[in-house]
Amino acid sequence: MDFQILSELPQIYRVIIKVIFILVSAKIAINIGVVSIDRVFAMRFKRVPVDESRMRTLAGLLKSVMRYLVYFIAVVVMLETLGLKTSSILAAAGIGGLAVGFGAQSLVKDVISGFFIIFEDYFQIGDYVETAGVSGIVEEMGFRTTKLRDFGGQLHIIPNGEITRVTNHSRGHLRATVNVRVSYEEDLDRVLKVLEEVAEEVRQKRDDIVEGPTVLGVSDFGPSEAVITVWAKTLPMQQWSVERELRKAIKERFDKEGIEIPYPRMVVLDNKGKEGKDC
Repeated sequence: MDFQILSELPQIYRVIIKVIFILVSAKIAINIGVVSIDRVFAMRFKRVPVDESRMRTLAGLLKSVMRYLVYFIAVVVMLETLGLKTSSILAAAGIGGLAVGFGAQSLVKDVISGFFIIFEDYFQIGDYVETAGVSGIVEEMGFRTTKLRDFGGQLHIIPNGEITRVTNHSRGHLRATVNVRVSYEEDLDRVLKVLEEVAEEVRQKRDDIVEGPTVLGVSDFGPSEAVITVWAKTLPMQQWSVERELRKAIKERFDKEGIEIPYPRMVVLDNKGKEGKDC
């Protein structure tokens, strides 16, 4: 910047140009910091085998801290540019701290909660969680807020202070459960044998099944059907896909074997009391 030209401008213009320069410099510094953090973590991930989601979480945290630090420095420099003594402002902030503190309680709570969420590893970026009345995939974690994207595509921004209980569906092996209903007229031993064959076929096709599928047997009786439970242990987030695969395979095999899956029926009688067709 040509400071000789700048000195010839009116005072108000000089201040405006300096403030713009500070803001642009802060934006450039943040962009450089983001790229640098990404490169450092990418190189670290190549050298040392570390959980990728954990890496993304820590990288996101460092970016958040870096942004707040750059913004704070930029604000201090702008105040100095405007002719305000930051030392006296900081001293006054100490006096007014109690008054402001009451209004900033939620902010402090969010920051402290965010620290413990990350430190105690409640969840990581990419995890599917339920918390604060919503559920979704964790997209971003910061000191103040956590962002979840639900299956409908909506983005939920949750203050960390509201995250008091978390259900994490991405930790450990999960359970896929399918309840199969068959008519009382069917031979249950034959049905169980067919289900075991279907379970074995699905197991051979799926690499995301850790254990099973296992036919547990008759688990309940309904008004017109016996309920047989099929269970499997899967990799995280794969339980729903395995359940769909099992249901499809069971339906196709039942159709082939002539095994009836009961469904509601209605018998229509004409006005003479004669039985008509099933509906």
